[in-house]
Amino acid sequence: MSIAPAGGAQLRELFSDTGMDVNTQVPELQVTDITADSSRVTQGALFLACQGLQHHGLEFAAPAVAAGAAAIAWEPVKGWSDPVLPEAIASFAVPGLGDEVGAIADRFFARPSEQVVVTGVTGTNGKTTTAWLVSQALVHLGCEAGYMGTIGYGTGGKLEPSALTTPGVIAVHRRLRKLADAGATAVIMEVSSHALDQGRIDAVRVSTAAFTNLSRDHLDYHGDLAAYRAAKAKLFDIPSIRNAVINIGDPFGAELVRSLHGRAEIIAVALVDQVPVDELPALRVEVVESDTAGLLLRFSGEYGMAELRSSLWGRFNAENLLVAAGILLAHGYELQQAVDALAQCAPPPGRMQLVRGKDSAPLVVVDFAHTPDALGQAIEVLREHCSGVISVVFGCGGERDIGKRGEMGSVAERLADRIIVTDDNPRNEDPDAIVTAILAGIAERSKVAVVRDRALAIATAVDASGAGDAVLIAGKGSENYQLISGRSVPFSDVEEAAGLLGELP
Repeated sequence: MSIAPAGGAQLRELFSDTGMDVNTQVPELQVTDITADSSRVTQGALFLACQGLQHHGLEFAAPAVAAGAAAIAWEPVKGWSDPVLPEAIASFAVPGLGDEVGAIADRFFARPSEQVVVTGVTGTNGKTTTAWLVSQALVHLGCEAGYMGTIGYGTGGKLEPSALTTPGVIAVHRRLRKLADAGATAVIMEVSSHALDQGRIDAVRVSTAAFTNLSRDHLDYHGDLAAYRAAKAKLFDIPSIRNAVINIGDPFGAELVRSLHGRAEIIAVALVDQVPVDELPALRVEVVESDTAGLLLRFSGEYGMAELRSSLWGRFNAENLLVAAGILLAHGYELQQAVDALAQCAPPPGRMQLVRGKDSAPLVVVDFAHTPDALGQAIEVLREHCSGVISVVFGCGGERDIGKRGEMGSVAERLADRIIVTDDNPRNEDPDAIVTAILAGIAERSKVAVVRDRALAIATAVDASGAGDAVLIAGKGSENYQLISGRSVPFSDVEEAAGLLGELP
């Protein structure tokens, strides 16, 4: 759905701050929409032809024209000459266009991030849960809040799907405009390392930045952990940042705090047993109880003391709740207000989601865990609540970080009793090669079964388990599809497990 200002915008206004002489270099023309994706061009739109990682946008100029583009702005780079286009199409070169797209989108959509208070949440794990909790809590506190992240975007829990945690920069501004028009006064958005590295939140006025944790992920893209850390840190370099909520129980969080000294109001948070007594942060939390009913947390520090009973499971969710509380403090709420609101919040779909069955059924949980650290934490939570056999069903995504596959196998071997390796989203990669890489990290093959068909793998785990046992179905969370050989095939871990549990005697 296109969300554009009524009547569109003038080209010269869009490029007014690019350093160009718009009166001589930019045609005088009204455009109805903007896009850098030729497949999304609509009648009267401006097509932004930038140099990408593998292709130049000018390669797609012909389909953009055929779809009704009224103008094409293109990025001059070595190897590309002026494009030959129909006379009716306004075209012009914009040096460094790729770096200007965020600002152009911000102007086209009438500066939406000036109308909402934007919080960005980054980290390897916990982004979705933390952002989801804060958006819910703000609603309980009387604020119309929007959410943007892995499970979609929207307000009031009514979400439209999203293919990426953080979409392209034009889509980010478009969605911010849609959320502002829907009445949101605050937006909590997940910000991935890819997004930060590729400028997908350029020109977004982020007010509060939050960090959850950092462990191995996306090294297929970043190359090494140093580059991954540097990408995460970019969120805190945004000039508009006023508050930074940082988990210093993570070593990288402590580094961030040191680097930010004097540049933002810092709310440092940590579990009390994560840092030395003489380094306790302004907001800390102690896990008092952890059981199948959830968590009982005790907050303390400079903001006072409060207790929180939450339905969320596990120590890692204590961290997520802690960061969420810190964000609410940054929004100006008192600690008790924050805790009372968070007590009313439910976890996001597909995050330690319990699939209920009869008393004779095993405990079945679906979780998005797709990194070694997240997988290990999810299994450890089940171990706290399960006295029987723990089975884990998981695979690894194709065309993603190859190095973590064996590590995930090793984690599963160390912590689970039974392992079923299956397909995740193999995409266009050979699924057998993915399985082989996972198995390379598992020494004791007697506890492993390879069942490539994901539905059959889940059934195998459930059928082999009984009352007192637990089954963790990991990697895909709330996704309702599998990506196989270029196709998106309908599939839901939650629905598959629910169907099986409903059939048990």
